[in-house]
Amino acid sequence: MDRDLLSYKGAKLLFAFVALLTFVQGVCIILQALFLGRTVAGLFSGKQIVSVSSDLLFFFTALLARHFTAYVIKSNCYHFADRTSSDLREAFIEKLFEIGSKALKKEGTGSLVSLALEGVSQTRSYLELFIPKMAANGIVPVLILLYVFWKDPMSGIIMLVTMPVLILFMILLGFAAQKKMDDRWASYRVLSNHFIDSLRGLPTLYYLGISRRHQQTINRVSDKYRVMTMNTLKLAFLSSFALDFFTMLSIAFVAVALGIRLIDGHIMLEPALTVLILAPEYFLPVRELGQDYHATLDGKEAAQKLNAYVKMKEPGDPEHVSGHNMGRWHEKSLLTIEDSSIVYRGAQKAAIKNLNVHFSGFEKIGIIGPSGAGKSTLIDFIGGFIDAEAGQVFINGTRITFSSREWRQQVTYIPQHPYIFSASLRDNVAFYQPEASEEEINQAIAASGLARFVSSLPHGLDECIGNGGRQMSGGQEQRVALARAFLCQRPVLLLDEPTAHLDIETEYELKKTMLSLFKNKLVLFATHRLHWMEEMDRILVIQNGKLVESGSQEKLIHMNGAYRAMIQAQLEGIE
Repeated sequence: MDRDLLSYKGAKLLFAFVALLTFVQGVCIILQALFLGRTVAGLFSGKQIVSVSSDLLFFFTALLARHFTAYVIKSNCYHFADRTSSDLREAFIEKLFEIGSKALKKEGTGSLVSLALEGVSQTRSYLELFIPKMAANGIVPVLILLYVFWKDPMSGIIMLVTMPVLILFMILLGFAAQKKMDDRWASYRVLSNHFIDSLRGLPTLYYLGISRRHQQTINRVSDKYRVMTMNTLKLAFLSSFALDFFTMLSIAFVAVALGIRLIDGHIMLEPALTVLILAPEYFLPVRELGQDYHATLDGKEAAQKLNAYVKMKEPGDPEHVSGHNMGRWHEKSLLTIEDSSIVYRGAQKAAIKNLNVHFSGFEKIGIIGPSGAGKSTLIDFIGGFIDAEAGQVFINGTRITFSSREWRQQVTYIPQHPYIFSASLRDNVAFYQPEASEEEINQAIAASGLARFVSSLPHGLDECIGNGGRQMSGGQEQRVALARAFLCQRPVLLLDEPTAHLDIETEYELKKTMLSLFKNKLVLFATHRLHWMEEMDRILVIQNGKLVESGSQEKLIHMNGAYRAMIQAQLEGIE
C-alpha cells in the first residue's frame, strides 16, 4: 500500500465510509450464504418450494443489498479518484512552473508530458480500485472466518492456515513485480524523452537526409520497451494463474474435509453448504487484490512520482520558495536583483554574470545589446522561466523568486513568436483570462487593432486559428498577443524582441498600439531596434552577459560608451 494513499484530501473519510459499507457487504455475503444453504438443504430434504420461499426472499434481499453497497462504494471511489487525480495534475503542473527548467533537465520533457497525461490517468485507476480492495481484504475475510469458526471450527482452521500461504505468495510476487515495474518505468521515461527529441529534430534530420537512418534507433528503443512490457505481462499472467491455483486448492481442502465429515455424519448438510458457499467468498478479496495489483502498479508508481514532484522543495529558505505576501505591483513598488548569475547547462560561461539592477513603479525599461548578449536570458529570468545559480531577488524588501505563483500572476509575456493555440480566436485572446466576458474580449480586440481582421472572418471570434485552422501573418499573431495583454491588464509586461521578425512598416503600425499598452505598467522591453529606446525611461545595455551601462537615452549618448557605439554602428549600416 502506498504510504501517501491516505494523505489525499478526503481519503480518510472515504476509507472510513468504505470500511462501514464493506462491513455491511460482508454481513450480506454471510446472510446470502446462510439463506441459500438453508434453501438448498430444505429442498434436498423434500420440502416444497413454497415452504422455503421466505428463505429465497431473504437470499435475494441480501444479494441486492450486497450489490447495492458495492455500487455505492464504486461510485464514491470513482468520484474521489477523479477529483484527486485532477487536483494532483494541477498541483504537478503548478510545481513544474515553479521549479522551471530544473525538472526538465533532470527528467526530460517527454517523461514529464507522459507523467502529466498517462501518469495521472493511471493514478486515477489506482485510487479508484485500491481503497475498496484494501477495505475488503481487511474486513470481509475476518467476518467470514469468524462465522465459519462458529459454524464449523475444522473448516475455519483449514481456511485460517491456507490464507497466510496466499499472502506470502503475494508478498514475494509484489517484490518481483515491483522490480519489473521499476525497470519498465525507467525504459518508458527514456522512450518518452527519445520520442519528443525525435519529433523536435525530425525537420533537421530530414533536411540532412538522415531521417531514415534515425528510424533504426527508434526501432531499437521501442523494441526494448516492448520486451520489458512483455516480461511484465508474463509475470502478471503467471502470478494470476498461480493465485487462482492456490485458491482453488484451498477451497478443495475445505470441500473434501466437509464431504468426508458429511458422509460420516459429523456435520449436517445445511452448515456444510453454508461453509462451502462462503469458502470462495473468503478468498475472493485476496484474488481480486492480486489481479488488480498488476493493473494498478503503473498507477502506484505514477502517484509516487507525482507526489514527489508536488512535495519537492527548492534549496534555500522558505521565503525564497514561497514569495507570499509580495502584494500587487503598483507605482511605488521596488524590485531589486542582487548579484544574480545564470549559467545554462553545459555552457562554458555564464549567460548573465553578477547582475545588480532595480526597477521601480511603472518604469519603461529598454534592454539593448548585440545578439547573444543576454537580453532574452534576462527576460526569461524575470519571467520565471529560468532560475539563477546565485543571487537574490527582493520586492519591497521581501525575498521572492520569479518562479513563484504570486509573481507569475502579475506578469504578461509577449515573445518574438507568440504561441497560437489550435483553438478559436476567442480562446486564444482569452488565454490569460478565460472567464472574460464577450464585451471585454471585443474591447481587447479593438485595442489591439484586430477588429477589421475579425470582421473579415466567416465565423468571427469563433474562427479556428493555429494548426489546422486559419493561418495568420506575423503581425496578426503579434496583435493576438497584444489582445491577450490588453484583456488581462497585469501590471508587469515583458517583451522579448516582439517585432524582430516583422518588417519595419508592420512594426511601426504596431508601435502605436503597443505604446498604449505600456500605460500604468512596469515594462521591460528587450530589442535590438534602437528606435524603441526613445519611448523608454531607462535603458540597460548588456554585453557578454554583463550590465555595462544604465540610464536614460540622453545620459547614455553623452557618456560616449557602448550605447553610443551601437547607435553609430546602426547609422553607418544605413549609410
